[in-house]
Amino acid sequence: MASGELALTILGFLNEEPMHGYELKQRIAGLSGHVRPVSDGALYPAITRLEKAGMVDRREEEGAGAARRQVLSLTEKGREELFRRLREPSDLEISDQSRFFTLLTFLSALPREEQVRVLLRRLDFLEAPASFFYRSGKPVRAEEVADRFRRGMLVMAREIGAAEKTWLKDTIAELS
Repeated sequence: MASGELALTILGFLNEEPMHGYELKQRIAGLSGHVRPVSDGALYPAITRLEKAGMVDRREEEGAGAARRQVLSLTEKGREELFRRLREPSDLEISDQSRFFTLLTFLSALPREEQVRVLLRRLDFLEAPASFFYRSGKPVRAEEVADRFRRGMLVMAREIGAAEKTWLKDTIAELS
């Protein structure tokens, strides 16, 4: 998980409720761990950076055993940053499926009209002609590829894209 994506994920989950680092790590693993597990060496420095930036607050509380636990919560500054990142996602957060799914996980925190604007950006991206392969500067379609594996990539991408476009159009209509 890229550091910007990790920060968004931390802010998003802490917006839902305060939690300790281990619980946060479990939630992040549930969201993306099957694809890209997050290590302690990435998570805890990211939390520390957010804390130093005034976006996350840390307090101690009694643990179940003798050890005290560090509970993390989102500050108002952190909430503002989360909402800004959700409202104004980067082009990469719109175009990269994994990053877009991370964004989508927390999009319900925004008002409907702002949700629609983000979804419209993704729909515009998906409707632009594109391919994994190009010939003379033009996207190559699955039917034009002899290699079965490359053709398979294109067929799967087309079907996934069609399903996502249908969901986006339906959701935008419901929210509008």
